[in-house]
Amino acid sequence: METGKLYDKYVGESEKNLEKALSYSPSGDSDAGLSKRIFGRLLGWLQDRTAPVFVVTTSNNIAELPPELTRKGRFDEIFFVDLPTAEDRKEIFAVHLRKRKRDPAAFDLDRLAGGSDGFTGAEIQQAIISALYTAFSRSVELNTEILLDELKSTRPLSVTRKEEIDALRAWARERAVTAN
Repeated sequence: METGKLYDKYVGESEKNLEKALSYSPSGDSDAGLSKRIFGRLLGWLQDRTAPVFVVTTSNNIAELPPELTRKGRFDEIFFVDLPTAEDRKEIFAVHLRKRKRDPAAFDLDRLAGGSDGFTGAEIQQAIISALYTAFSRSVELNTEILLDELKSTRPLSVTRKEEIDALRAWARERAVTAN
């Protein structure tokens, strides 16, 4: 079955949003078994495919995925993407500042990268949004200091979920290919 055909089968039906439908639940009870049926169909398609395909999936908690999905042969490799490096965070700041019509050169990206150690890209994005509100409420332009204050007042997931992230990193060291 070609990729398009797998998706097309569900377009127009109650399963129109295939991505949501593939939110696997081991019991399948929350959706009358729909996720289990679609999951089974996906496994069959992965097993029976004859044409070369490139399938990418993501998971925030690989331990929750069933072993029949993660075994060799279903996917060629499991990659681990860790939190962004300082250089990555500088680029994330630049992207989100540009997106909000701000010149990244007007900001100290090195200080921002240093102040956002342990932050995800989404957390950096939200810090910029919050800092924009702060700047607006003060009737000033967004600047590095306001962003740094916002970063200092934020507890990223790497802090609030430290044990889980450490456990995931330990799992990935032995079982996944680093993608950073």
